[in-house]
Amino acid sequence: MFDETLSNVLSNLRLAYEQKKPFIFYRKPNELDVFEITQQDVSIRFLENFNQKGFVFAPFNSNEKAIFFPLDKSSFFKHSYKATSLNEINNNNFTNPSEKNKHVELVKKGIDFIKGKHASKIVLSRKKNIYVEQFDIVKTFENLLNKYTSAFVYVWYHPKIGLWLGATPETLVQTKNNNFKTMSLAGTQVYNNSLEVDWKSKELVEHQIVTNYIVSKLLAININCSVKDTETVKAGNLVHLKAVISGRLKNKFQLGDLIKALHPTPAICGVPKEIAKEFILKNESYKRLYYTGYLGELNFEKDNRKQKNNKRNIENHAYNFKETQSNLFVNLRCMEVQNKSLNIYVGGGITKDSNPEKEYLETVAKAEVMESVIV
Repeated sequence: MFDETLSNVLSNLRLAYEQKKPFIFYRKPNELDVFEITQQDVSIRFLENFNQKGFVFAPFNSNEKAIFFPLDKSSFFKHSYKATSLNEINNNNFTNPSEKNKHVELVKKGIDFIKGKHASKIVLSRKKNIYVEQFDIVKTFENLLNKYTSAFVYVWYHPKIGLWLGATPETLVQTKNNNFKTMSLAGTQVYNNSLEVDWKSKELVEHQIVTNYIVSKLLAININCSVKDTETVKAGNLVHLKAVISGRLKNKFQLGDLIKALHPTPAICGVPKEIAKEFILKNESYKRLYYTGYLGELNFEKDNRKQKNNKRNIENHAYNFKETQSNLFVNLRCMEVQNKSLNIYVGGGITKDSNPEKEYLETVAKAEVMESVIV
């Protein structure tokens, strides 16, 4: 069962999908509000600059255009809800031996490339195809909301592009006025009922590579930052190493420079970025599309109002100011829906110390994030 406001969210979602309207329904990590943006027409609009206001859905390949839902061309609603019990889930075991062999060989090729001193890390991925007789977009989205409360959960649709759902643990960048936060997220283990994790050298080195690279890219565009201590965080059935990196932009025009410097991050591409990206585009046997791209709010304005009453309660004085916020997330733990065919995208960071068999098992664990909610 769910409360009345969540019922409204799900009813609106079903109606928007039936009417084939472009939309995004999403909830930010550890929050109770579900936001609904529905574009008023079916035009495909692209992000032109980082001063625009709206919702962005960007591909992995930064040379390709990002889809954009402008706020002034869309309706916008906010709903509150309470998490409830999950719908009944089909716990199918989606396995394919040929997928394993293919990914293991790809990882071996990546390790050889790294050992040849061409790169220090490459993130390699695969697309897992699942056939479902009937897919329920509403119940699956509800399951994502209820199961992954600490993730950025979304369902995105455009009739001319496609349908995507996800629950990502990784922030690309969050800004409030000129202050920003990003994160270094790397290293993966299956969650075993504790955050006291024995991290191995491979995982610690991988995370440090990501952290160092992000800091160096920020310094290269004249942005100073600070790095908090690394911590272990839970994301669904997995745990990762995370370090928060924060700083201040000198002006609003640096936001575009910041995003371009970060995307694609070393957590989903590799180090050095361009060399790793070239290897990925050449050797992965499919196109990532929007997997490992980014999505979220760009330049949203938030009104902050404080009420002050005098002792006789005769008049109210409102003190208003606006904060400009952007909340962008890396599109991990996601799937693309094509009628009765679901494409689940999963990957992992490869270093010289990687074990191909273990890397494949890591992608199996990551695929379970999406598999566990499919209805």
